[in-house]
Amino acid sequence: MSSVTELEDIAQAMIAPGKGILAIDESTSTIKKRFDAVKIDCSEDSRRAYRELLLTAKGLGEHISGAILYDETLRQSTKAGKAFTQVMLDAGILPGIKVDKGTQSLAGFPGEMVTEGLDGLRDRLKEYARMGAKFAKWRAVITISDDIPSSTCIESNAHALARYAALCQEQGIVPIVEPEVLMDGSHDIEVCYEVTEVTLRSLFGALYEHNVMLEGIILKASMVVPGKDCDEKASVEEVAEATLRCLRSAVPAIVPGVVFLSGGQSDTDATAHLNAMNQMGGNPWPLSFSYGRALQVAALNTWSKDTAANVGAAQAALVKRARLNGLASLGKYSAKQEN
Repeated sequence: MSSVTELEDIAQAMIAPGKGILAIDESTSTIKKRFDAVKIDCSEDSRRAYRELLLTAKGLGEHISGAILYDETLRQSTKAGKAFTQVMLDAGILPGIKVDKGTQSLAGFPGEMVTEGLDGLRDRLKEYARMGAKFAKWRAVITISDDIPSSTCIESNAHALARYAALCQEQGIVPIVEPEVLMDGSHDIEVCYEVTEVTLRSLFGALYEHNVMLEGIILKASMVVPGKDCDEKASVEEVAEATLRCLRSAVPAIVPGVVFLSGGQSDTDATAHLNAMNQMGGNPWPLSFSYGRALQVAALNTWSKDTAANVGAAQAALVKRARLNGLASLGKYSAKQEN
């Protein structure tokens, strides 16, 4: 097992001030949906070209500390033949890798999911470490409905996250633990708070039981928001306050940092919420971002209009979004900067 110091150093680099993490770890089926929506053919070459566009954007490393890749992307190179991992390291961006195998129905619990991928994970992590991966990600999914989530679902996912995290640290890889409470549903912000708090407490209990070094992890958290079908909308300040209260209640101060997923929020909402939390201050951990769609949507839309001519414009859109979120991670974002 790597020393605490080595893992800690990677974790600290991941949450460097003014920087966040770019999530481009969409599975082939997920990115196909994104490409289909903007009428781009989804082939290995088009996926490679799109990821090259993102990873070679000039100035990206000023606002992005690391990028989470899919297995296919970690093995790819630029059109000129330079490995993506080397492109990233040259730009000061740490390579990360999604290692879970996605969600499956939790047997005996209709409507609930459990994340799979622990079988063979130790060997896969060894390979990823050899290929240059410095951190990894595993996403659990918690759904809110009338009678769910069940304690079984929460505990099963917490246990899997803890086993994954311990295996990562064994190989010198910092685990991002991501227990996402989905926005789907009509529940209000109070219900989201309760479920998120229970989920986080279960997660940290499991991490403790599996001897995971909390100094060498990053928490990727969902914000406390009403369900997207809820009639009662919440203000930016209400979301920020509820999320901070929940984190302070359940997340140990020794954790190096918390990065948020956007979870279906618009790109501007995700930035505004992060900024509000950092303006409130008084947090024991840095709060930053690990957005996927909320960082990519403008870039993808721009690129799709002309994949040959619009590479530079798409890269500029990505870097702008990353810069604005970097400012939000310092509490220095303003909506005026969108113009």
